Amino acid sequence: MTRFPNVTVDAKANIYFDGRVVSHTVHFPDGSKKTLGLIYPGTYHFGTAAAERMEIIAGSCTIVLDGTTESRGIAANQAFEVPAHSGFSITVDAGICEYICSFLGE
Repeated sequence: MTRFPNVTVDAKANIYFDGRVVSHTVHFPDGSKKTLGLIYPGTYHFGTAAAERMEIIAGSCTIVLDGTTESRGIAANQAFEVPAHSGFSITVDAGICEYICSFLGE
């Protein structure tokens, strides 16, 4: 189990796609942040400002990075990175996919 000591969490959820993707932002003492969230079945597209590392902690998904056609399956305990000023499509076929998103370079 991943734990983050000495952090502040935004109680207000970030809600996307009519509640099909929900996350909370975690702020660290060094000024960096992560989001922790749930993705319900469906296909969604996200744009990125900063580079991101998406770590799947439960469930599974399939992703396609912007600018590519390669579909990659990502299972629990695996991760993928997305460049800054880019994006990705993510598909969850069944169940709930849980993730930790780290913003790289912060």
